[in-house]
Amino acid sequence: MDRGDTVSVAESCTGGLLGAVFTSIPNASKVFWGGVISYDDDAKRNLIGVPKNLLHIHGAVSSEVAVAMARGIREVAATTWAVALTGIAGPSGGTPQKPVGTVWIAIDGPVTDIQINRFDGNRDVVREAAVNQAIALLRSCLCVNNEVDEPDD
Repeated sequence: MDRGDTVSVAESCTGGLLGAVFTSIPNASKVFWGGVISYDDDAKRNLIGVPKNLLHIHGAVSSEVAVAMARGIREVAATTWAVALTGIAGPSGGTPQKPVGTVWIAIDGPVTDIQINRFDGNRDVVREAAVNQAIALLRSCLCVNNEVDEPDD
């Protein structure tokens, strides 16, 4: 993100861990706006505008809610890019359809992407794996965007 791009995050299951990774980098304030830990559904609705009907119909751990979280934080923060994570870190809360370790990651920006992941391990392992995957997905979107922006010879 060397072209003046900025990034914001909306985190649920990772509880601020992605934001902590960004802020651990010196001079991160030049690109990192900050984020919202929208752990509770009310926070998702009231802070970043996730529609109540999406939460009711699809549940907080869904592609629809992950996308709405990313779009919502990007709009609130007016950033170039937004990353959202929502999932079930465990040890409880899983169902047969959404087992513990299920994490949706959404990127909203000039390039968008959504990804479901199923991580094995305890709560800490799931959260760290989700953050690492979110960074990898953002990096992938940045690379695609750089390829699109480069002029043809």
